[in-house]
Amino acid sequence: MNLISKHSILFRILYGTLFFFSLAILIACQQRQTSLVEGKFETYIIDRGNIETFEMCEGYVEPANEVLLLSPASSIVEKILKGAGQQVTEGEVIIKLDTKSVNDKIEQLDDQLAVTNNNLEKTKLNAKSTKADLLFGQETKKLKIASIKSTLSDQKQLLEVGGISQAQVDKTSQELILANKDLQLAEEKNTIRLAQLATEEKGLLLQIEMQEKELLQQRNLLKNMHVKAPSNGIILSIHAKEGEKIQGEKLLVSISDLSRLKVEASINERHRRLIKIGRKANVLAGNERLQGRISSVMPRLDNGNLHFSVVLTEDDQSKLIPNQKVELHVLKTAKRNVLRLKKGPLVDSKEKQSLYKVNGDSAVKQEFTFGLINEEFAEIKEGGQEGYEIVIATSAPLRNINSIKIERQK
Repeated sequence: MNLISKHSILFRILYGTLFFFSLAILIACQQRQTSLVEGKFETYIIDRGNIETFEMCEGYVEPANEVLLLSPASSIVEKILKGAGQQVTEGEVIIKLDTKSVNDKIEQLDDQLAVTNNNLEKTKLNAKSTKADLLFGQETKKLKIASIKSTLSDQKQLLEVGGISQAQVDKTSQELILANKDLQLAEEKNTIRLAQLATEEKGLLLQIEMQEKELLQQRNLLKNMHVKAPSNGIILSIHAKEGEKIQGEKLLVSISDLSRLKVEASINERHRRLIKIGRKANVLAGNERLQGRISSVMPRLDNGNLHFSVVLTEDDQSKLIPNQKVELHVLKTAKRNVLRLKKGPLVDSKEKQSLYKVNGDSAVKQEFTFGLINEEFAEIKEGGQEGYEIVIATSAPLRNINSIKIERQK
């Protein structure tokens, strides 16, 4: 009897264990999504843009003693109006750059815009003329059909009294069938032609919009070809000579400006290749990121650290105060105009990943190969195209299946 009881107890324990284990598996399976409900997942449409990675270090805010002025574009130094040691007031021109290339570009864009506007007017007039011709052709065919119908009606009456042969009636009936088919074909062709004309007009409008944007950019660039003092100060040095050919973003002028701030920072010597004058460096102040550039580098190491200064290029520096300790991000790697996907819980830092591409009412698993990845974006090297919509976050884990249904809200 004791042996039977022991077996019974063991059986109950085993049965209970299996039951709870099965229940746990069932619950775990139920928690994983087998469909995507609209509003409970996030997607991102693959686009083109820049991806940058940074090396982090720390520094302290201090009053700035210089501001760096860079050339806005590749050009030739036409005239240097102020020299080192001279005082300047806000808005005063220090260097004049040759504007010929920019003026030529503006003139070229003006001509292109005029031609495109002229083509648009011609397209509109051509569309009106073509539409009128097409409608006239349609009406002519309709009149022909009406005439054939009238003739056929008369012939049928004559056939009843023996005034015409059946062959003539059949011939007229065949003419009516052909005329109706001719009208149907003309209407289809007219619809296609009118759609083509509308597309041509839309394309020209888009071209005009792009040309106007580029023209505005060039006009703004023309204003910046006179390098001006951003504030009152003293010129520390001029980094150019009259007649010198310079590249875009070349350092031209250093100006003292005690009304602005800078960051004195240090970084381990193993990153010294990153610390170059003019290199981009961002300062983190709370939740905001202020842009800056490295302005100077100490030639000697201090306990294995390299010391350098960063001047801020942002106008609003109200988030910073002198002696404040801040985090600094020095540009390490940058890729321009690449295919990219926004980072999300489903997008990690692996080179190869399987993600879900939205395709109508379903999301299909697809392999992606990634390149440069930062905290915001991942560069797509293989598997994606611009315009693809990718699932980057869900309210619950996804089951490892090739296709998931999307439930749209009604």
